[in-house]
Amino acid sequence: MDKEQEETIVKAFFEKRIKERVLFELFSSKRRKDALHRLNHNYKETLREEYMIEIPKPNSNPFEISKLLKKHGAGNQCYVISFNEEIDGKDLPLLTALEHAVGYGFPSIVSCIPNNLAYFEAEQVYGAPPRYILKRKN
Repeated sequence: MDKEQEETIVKAFFEKRIKERVLFELFSSKRRKDALHRLNHNYKETLREEYMIEIPKPNSNPFEISKLLKKHGAGNQCYVISFNEEIDGKDLPLLTALEHAVGYGFPSIVSCIPNNLAYFEAEQVYGAPPRYILKRKN
C-alpha cells in the first residue's frame, strides 16, 4: 500500500465530507474493507459526480478501456485500490490492472495519477456493473 498515492486519489475524487474518514479506513488493515464498501451501492455519494464520465456500453474489454484512458492522457503504469486482493495497493501496468479489475464484480479504482485520471468500476448487482472514467480538469 502506498499511502501517498491513496491520499492523492481520495483528495482528487472523493466527496470532501468523507475524505478524512476514507483515508483513516484505507490506512487501517482492519478497516480498509470499510473504505472499499463505500464504493459499492453508494458510490455516487462517495465519489464526486462532476468528475464521473460513464463509459458507454459495450464496455467490458480491458484493452478498449485502456485505449480510452490513454486518449485521456493515461500512461502505462497505474496504482490500484480494489476489492481484488491480487491488485489492491499495487503499482501495475495499466492493462494488467484492468484485466484484473474489469468484470471482477466488486469495486476498483485504477488510478492514472498524477494525470488526475482514473478508471472506476462499481459493484455488479445485475447486468454489467457501472463503469466510469474519473477525470478532473487540470
